[in-house]
Amino acid sequence: MFQDGFPKYLRDDVANVIGMIPKQTYNNVTHNESQVTIEYFQDENVIKFPYRIYNIDNSDKLIDNLSVQQKMILHCMYSRSCDGFIRQKHLNSLLLMDYEAWAIPYIVKICDEYVVEILEMTYDILKEQDTEPIKRFCFENNDLFCKSYSRMISYWNEYYRNNYNNFHQYIGRKLFRECFGYSRSMEVKNRNL
Repeated sequence: MFQDGFPKYLRDDVANVIGMIPKQTYNNVTHNESQVTIEYFQDENVIKFPYRIYNIDNSDKLIDNLSVQQKMILHCMYSRSCDGFIRQKHLNSLLLMDYEAWAIPYIVKICDEYVVEILEMTYDILKEQDTEPIKRFCFENNDLFCKSYSRMISYWNEYYRNNYNNFHQYIGRKLFRECFGYSRSMEVKNRNL
């Protein structure tokens, strides 16, 4: 499930957290995770995790029994939930922690999705933080990051254009530019490769 989604030195913690996640899924989906995976590079390693998981969230029952690192791992995992409310809950908890650099791929990925409330929450928290580590990660994954920016625009165009008709004021654009470091020069770099 998430064995390749975290640095190797966290394998035991990842295995412990995976062991605590219930096998029961929402709507009795027959598989626990999507076949589609997300891949990023971080510190010259490939980070790979499922696009979605379908496991029921029972984290409230087990969070107190986890170390700080295990809590971060759990929040990262559930940020991939099929339920937007669960994704938002766990991302909020993660962002309010002193999260490690290995959590950044999960933070960035969730922000190219369609839930504007997640973008608003993320921006409100990150605008008060030092986001240089996130910007470095996005620069390291320039091609994928530019695709994420395009996805965010597509969702704005499809779902939010009527409510936020000025894209320059749209929260997704502000988040990607101010907190993640997006600039047009990143797109130009991709074209020149």
